[in-house]
Amino acid sequence: MREVIQRDRHARVTVEGRIAGAIGPGLVVLAGVTDGDTAEDRAWLSRKIVQMRLFDDDAGVMNRSVKEAGGDVLAVSQFTLFASTRKGNRPSYSAAARPEIARPAFDAFVAELAQLLGRPVPTGVFGAMMQVELVNDGPVTILLDTRARE
Repeated sequence: MREVIQRDRHARVTVEGRIAGAIGPGLVVLAGVTDGDTAEDRAWLSRKIVQMRLFDDDAGVMNRSVKEAGGDVLAVSQFTLFASTRKGNRPSYSAAARPEIARPAFDAFVAELAQLLGRPVPTGVFGAMMQVELVNDGPVTILLDTRARE
């Protein structure tokens, strides 16, 4: 799995003019699934996201997790995170998992995030054309990949 995490002031995802999910301060997680991702990958990633210290403490140091800060998480599936541009100018998405594999993996990932946070995690609509709006706070943007584990 490959994720882009952005700390936000507020964010929302809209599908066909309707808000599918919205949060206040917290994290927007753009999530890509590839073939071979495992339950262990999802568990590692969800723990990492919930425990990562990206929010300021009283001294203004990024020393609190999203859970400690009382923030929310908005998860959006995004197969384009596995784009390859090695050949020409048209990206190939062949490394992204097919929908019948990616959707249950994404749903399981969201369920794990919700369990660790202790509250629901809003999402976009899997496979839909979405508009994602956010105010990136900091800006803080982190890339995680389960293959690199860093």
